[in-house]
Amino acid sequence: MKVFPYPRLRGTVSLRVDAARVKAPERSREQLDSRARSVVERVVALGMAETEDWDTATLTVSATIPSKATEPGAPWSDIAVVAVLTDRSTNTRVTSRLASDAESGREWRGELQMLRSDLSDRADLTVQVVATVEGVPGRIVGEASDDWIIDVGSDVPTREQSFEIKEVGFAKGPRRLQNFTDAPWIVNTSGALPTVHINTDFEGMTDVLEAEGRGPEGLVNAMMVSQMAADVWIAVFHSAIGDLEIEADGTPLFPYGWQGEVLREMLADVVPDRTLEDALREVHRRRVGATGWAELQPRIQYAAMRRAEVPRALLETVRGLEKLKREDEA
Repeated sequence: MKVFPYPRLRGTVSLRVDAARVKAPERSREQLDSRARSVVERVVALGMAETEDWDTATLTVSATIPSKATEPGAPWSDIAVVAVLTDRSTNTRVTSRLASDAESGREWRGELQMLRSDLSDRADLTVQVVATVEGVPGRIVGEASDDWIIDVGSDVPTREQSFEIKEVGFAKGPRRLQNFTDAPWIVNTSGALPTVHINTDFEGMTDVLEAEGRGPEGLVNAMMVSQMAADVWIAVFHSAIGDLEIEADGTPLFPYGWQGEVLREMLADVVPDRTLEDALREVHRRRVGATGWAELQPRIQYAAMRRAEVPRALLETVRGLEKLKREDEA
């Protein structure tokens, strides 16, 4: 648990995106309908806009903070509630101060505007409660318990993001792939989404990729895709753990975007019976320490196989092949 050297606001700070609109140069604003926002997933899909060439987007944001924030005698003053949009891939941070929307001081509302050129793929939106504490202004005394994702390109507001698959012949493809001509696929985790580069020069690969149904090729296709997914989970896990931001006291922080989501998904199996924060600290300690990192590898593989449903895919493949064998013998 992170320790702050000053009093913090207890209770839940909630965040909502009530509306979204986009605007292109010399065109009227387009108000996105409610389908572009998922309250359950906490995602806004700006790709649903009919205005494809929009250059600015405006979010209507509201927040609810605990009543203790504005009670007389509180250990802070000059309360402000700020919406914060962050895109780590472009190093962009946009803030907007919300206004109190009720006498109780619990409801806050405002708008946050962003430029399309400042965003890459997905940005994280949160709310922070800022105040003067012990004479020091600008201290964060509270923040939203759950953030929102602002997806620039997607037309479906969902947190679930799969991996991209690109088919390419490694022998004459990009130079970075030419050293892997005998590999059926390679996982790249450096982009906005994990990408599996499939080697179409690999014998039989094209036939398997195009196969469907319950025939032998279709069964192998399903098994292969599941194994690819497991490779993606493992690759992203190692990539994220190897590039964590560390606070001054040595506390590792969850990365933004899908890297952070992968860690949150897998840590429960990698280091079971711990909170996510404790599990992240333990994995980081083992990776940078002298011992313990090698012992975690089987658990990382296990967690990846579970998320990719490799056991189910393998079982269905075995059963499918046995059924085909019985049919041939009949």
